[in-house]
Amino acid sequence: MVQLVDGDIKTREVLDWKGVHLLHASGSSCSQKLRIFLSVKGIAWESHLIDLHANENFRPWFLGINPRGLVPVLVHDGVVHIESNDIITHLEKSFPAPKLIPAGFENEVAKLLRHEDDLHMDLRTLSFRFVFNPPGPPKSAEALQSYAANGSGTVQGAADPDKAAQIAFWERAAREGFSDERSRASAQKFRVAFAEIDQRLAASPYLLGDALSVLDIAWFIYAHRLSLGGYPIARLHPRVAAWMGKLAARPDFAREIASPPEVMAHIAATRRAHEQAGKTLEAIAGF
Repeated sequence: MVQLVDGDIKTREVLDWKGVHLLHASGSSCSQKLRIFLSVKGIAWESHLIDLHANENFRPWFLGINPRGLVPVLVHDGVVHIESNDIITHLEKSFPAPKLIPAGFENEVAKLLRHEDDLHMDLRTLSFRFVFNPPGPPKSAEALQSYAANGSGTVQGAADPDKAAQIAFWERAAREGFSDERSRASAQKFRVAFAEIDQRLAASPYLLGDALSVLDIAWFIYAHRLSLGGYPIARLHPRVAAWMGKLAARPDFAREIASPPEVMAHIAATRRAHEQAGKTLEAIAGF
């Protein structure tokens, strides 16, 4: 579990925060997952929005809270937790009802959440190529310089290589964009993952049986994001599509996937441009 120690934290004010505080971003997939989790749990929390478009997560104040520069971050009675799946595990123990990690499934849930987390860079690749589609480099050189220069550089008291990996990702994106080859490889990984999920759903209405679990929340967010980019979920994984529809009908899920009209217009325009160029996600991936 990634709980920061005193020396990792340079923005000291958060150590005095009482209750449950969430630093999060509206369109962040990991933030969406955690907000649904909090809603289903009925946990009261205080919101601290971080503007990723303005690179607030790369500024000294935020890096002083999370040296990795990622959202979401949980501050629970002055203790800082990072990494969304570790935050969820902590909150499940702190607020055990309703149970979203079923008894006896703890190890399986941990394994499957690690698998979901391992695909996060692939989700980011497909999101920036087929959903967000920014006109230039997704992160400016100035923002990356601030990212590199600020924060403690340690997690749990040890030098942390994660930020260097994040910077390398953004620098490569600035140099090369999100190529057909990289996009194809990422899409193929999700095809394998969703095929496995489709098989699970053949045996039960939810991923761990008859009741909603944190796995449903996590994979729903990924599936929805990819559907925005044109991933053909209904054609390739019909059970996944039906499961998504059932979850999307819930107010707590629907609230998280709702986007302003201007955002949906941008996504639609991106899809049309890719269709006209013959460069849709389906075409690139060979689906």
